[in-house]
Amino acid sequence: MAGPDPALAAVRTAVRRLLDDAEAAGHPVGEAIAVACSGGADSLALAAATEHVAHRRGMAVHGLVVDHRLQPGSAEVVECAAARLRAFNFDAVRVLPVTVDGPGGTEAAARRARYAALRAAQPAPDALILLGHTLDDQAETVLLGLGRGSGPRSIAGMRPLDPPWGRPLLDIPRAVTEAACRALGVEPWSDPHNADPRFVRVRLRAEVLPLLEEVLQGGVAEALARTAAQLREDSDALDALADELFARAGAGADLAVAPLESAPAAVRRRTLRRWLAGRGVRDLTDAQLRAVDALVGRWRGQGGVWLAGGLVAGRAHGRLTVNPMESAPGGNPA
Repeated sequence: MAGPDPALAAVRTAVRRLLDDAEAAGHPVGEAIAVACSGGADSLALAAATEHVAHRRGMAVHGLVVDHRLQPGSAEVVECAAARLRAFNFDAVRVLPVTVDGPGGTEAAARRARYAALRAAQPAPDALILLGHTLDDQAETVLLGLGRGSGPRSIAGMRPLDPPWGRPLLDIPRAVTEAACRALGVEPWSDPHNADPRFVRVRLRAEVLPLLEEVLQGGVAEALARTAAQLREDSDALDALADELFARAGAGADLAVAPLESAPAAVRRRTLRRWLAGRGVRDLTDAQLRAVDALVGRWRGQGGVWLAGGLVAGRAHGRLTVNPMESAPGGNPA
């Protein structure tokens, strides 16, 4: 008796591995799991594979279909995707209409709205929500991070497991999910936005990556994904060191300078980023972080550092502080 199609088997194996890895990492997968599905090849292949794996583990499978309402006929598209999930024998399927607005352009606003709706629809507190990002999506993410100079966290790409999010397909090329859909006999929806050159990711996908593949003679997407995985491992190690440093330097709202002074810059800046986030600093730029770091590593009695939200970071009496700008002690913010 012939086994499953190789592409479908590869997607099922990826889902099974993610669930095993989640349990090994101390995140019990619980009795329910959710799959975000747009109706495209990646999420349809993921949905079918998850139903196969999860039901054999005794888990209920929930389908979540987000309607961004950005295109005419979007309601019909999401209802078609929902019907497909019901045909896959999902236990529950929900359509989630969202409003896309706010800063950062359409792509960023749609992403914020989508993730908020998915998180609100999480079927249980410990339930994972699986997303259909593939190796190709990971390569695009790494390239975006490189091009924007966003630092190692961005170049490290997406994590396979970042509860409640699970991304089983980050090692699976898009061609495999398309082949899995053919094996299933389903016709995936093709989002017109995925061919619209107004979106940066579309141009990366259609122009930049194919050119890199040609110039470097193939294997670029895989190489970028490997780079991301290596950076995640390095970042995790540095984050652990930063946690230890924060425990030594943190005391209440302020941060002691002395434990920070001898720390490597990469560890110190991670500690500072965590501290600033805890003090309510948002939209921290690299220039601002380095300026705050200079209050430790290049201290010359300089004034404070202006931060978003009307805050200023400063140094006084061997401690770093964050205060509202009008009450910041000493010096001129710079």
